[in-house]
Amino acid sequence: MSWVQALGWAGSALLVFSILQARVLRFRVLNLLACLILVVFNAAVQVWPMVAMNVVLAVINLWFIRRLWADRTDERAYEVLEVAPDDTYLQHFLRVHGADIARFFPRFSEEWLGGERLRGASLGGAGAAYLVQRGDETVGVVVVHDAGAGVAQVDLDYVTPRFRDFSPGEFVYRRSGLFTERGFRRIVTPPGMVNPYYERLGFTREGDSWTAELV
Repeated sequence: MSWVQALGWAGSALLVFSILQARVLRFRVLNLLACLILVVFNAAVQVWPMVAMNVVLAVINLWFIRRLWADRTDERAYEVLEVAPDDTYLQHFLRVHGADIARFFPRFSEEWLGGERLRGASLGGAGAAYLVQRGDETVGVVVVHDAGAGVAQVDLDYVTPRFRDFSPGEFVYRRSGLFTERGFRRIVTPPGMVNPYYERLGFTREGDSWTAELV
């Protein structure tokens, strides 16, 4: 097999692999790399229509990547909605994503989720719940409860797979008024969270959790 053929197979395989990605940013990045590889391959074999198509797709991917990266820290890209801990839509969201939540937050799953139904009465004991919206799509949820002494204990900081390359939950913490209005002076994140992003928000690590003091 020549290097040209190997390049074509590699580009095609990467293209197929990119389509299998649930994460929107990862899909765009991998698809961009596949398009660039296929531009070189098709130019080498002089299939110019395919070169043109992959150039256009590469430009489209670059545009989306730039937009997604800009939205990562744009306050206008996401909206935080406070809901009652026993809110019907919140319960539905947690049921739908229950299996995925259990992978990353097994303690929350054991305490708040029971079988296929959410134990609404138990969740009602939480301090507050926040839905993170991107347009009409719910991309994350944060659930906290009052741990006493002015401490807001975060029980859940979940992001849907499509937006897991981002940290939409940080928009909840940026709006400190959501916590200070309830008398909280300190935030403690769930222990043992996978791939925590709190350091860039100014949180301090304490054991398996991260903490932040509220002014």
